[in-house]
Amino acid sequence: MSLLDMIDNFYEGLVAEAIEETRKPDEDEDFLADVMCVALNRLPTRYYRHSIDMRFYLADPEMQEMRERVRAAVSESRNFVLKHQRE
Repeated sequence: MSLLDMIDNFYEGLVAEAIEETRKPDEDEDFLADVMCVALNRLPTRYYRHSIDMRFYLADPEMQEMRERVRAAVSESRNFVLKHQRE
């Protein structure tokens, strides 16, 4: 196992959840992958080794704030990708 396999960015899961929750029927996997990349680039990174540790140490208000930031980033990223697909 490499070092890269031992760490993850906590925001990746949150962004994936937010995308699935707001997914529209006409959005394909390529479009959603682009949205995810743009959203993740707009968010800070929160690396962790064990997800249970991350969830345990986050206070409820901090988790709520992270989810709100993610929802905003996904919405903005969806609009960004749509705009740039047309150009």
